[in-house]
Amino acid sequence: MIRKQAFYETVTGYLFVLPMLALTMTLVVIPIVLSGVISFSDWNFIAGIDGLKFVGWDNYMDLFRDEAFHRSLRNNLVLIAVVPVSMFLAMVLAALINTGTYFKSLFKVIYFMPFISSIVAIALLWRVLFHPNSGPINGFLRSIGVEHPPMWLADPNYALLAVMIIMVWTSLGFNMIIYLAGLQGIPKDLYEAADVDGASPIRQFFRITLPMLSPTTFFLLITGVVGSFKVFDLIMVLTNGGPAGSTSVIVFYLYEAAFVNLNSGYASAMGIVLWILILFITLVQWIGQKKWVNY
Repeated sequence: MIRKQAFYETVTGYLFVLPMLALTMTLVVIPIVLSGVISFSDWNFIAGIDGLKFVGWDNYMDLFRDEAFHRSLRNNLVLIAVVPVSMFLAMVLAALINTGTYFKSLFKVIYFMPFISSIVAIALLWRVLFHPNSGPINGFLRSIGVEHPPMWLADPNYALLAVMIIMVWTSLGFNMIIYLAGLQGIPKDLYEAADVDGASPIRQFFRITLPMLSPTTFFLLITGVVGSFKVFDLIMVLTNGGPAGSTSVIVFYLYEAAFVNLNSGYASAMGIVLWILILFITLVQWIGQKKWVNY
């Protein structure tokens, strides 16, 4: 009887996870496998399956000789800097709102709005703000004595920095909400005991708040780094990879290779390299978290 009941419970569990497993297999696993196969071919998807011609490792060899791919990879690695900056600012804001702020719900909504807003609307807004001649940002810089402010999105030296500023602004609200949830889960008894022992607020922050928030920090670090490698829509609407490829990232270059140049094999090889890179960085973070994450 017990074995029969355990069998039914096991079958019920599999039935509950079956829809998610089917979606994951259909939308994730199978496309990755097919992309891996296509990456060894010279194929234009418009030509159909009959136009599939296997070329071995040629696409991967071309990738490592492609300066445009190298530039896109460097830009992606630079964009990782957005993650710690956004997390630090979000943690500070969460701590301030959590301690002694009126209208907490209002502040949560205000900071969370950019995260749920349309990327197209955000890109158009910041394009106006960063306008070299009539934009408010350069107008402010001129008012404080900067005679030749940056051209921002029109300057290859500052375009990527401008994109990073926008990414910090859009991700700040999400990170802050997650940190607020983590702060509210810290037992107040720890702070009361620290007050009795005479610990200062700064010491409490480094000895209690930071260690207790380490699982939250690890979650935001993983999702933030992966998200920085997947950025596409903001680049597409804001700069289209320019000027002079200074804001091109791997996903945008992959899109150009697949849907503009119609080189599906080369784009698939790029996607596999990106997948391996993200997997490697995630594994390094997962192994490293054992030394600093407290569960």
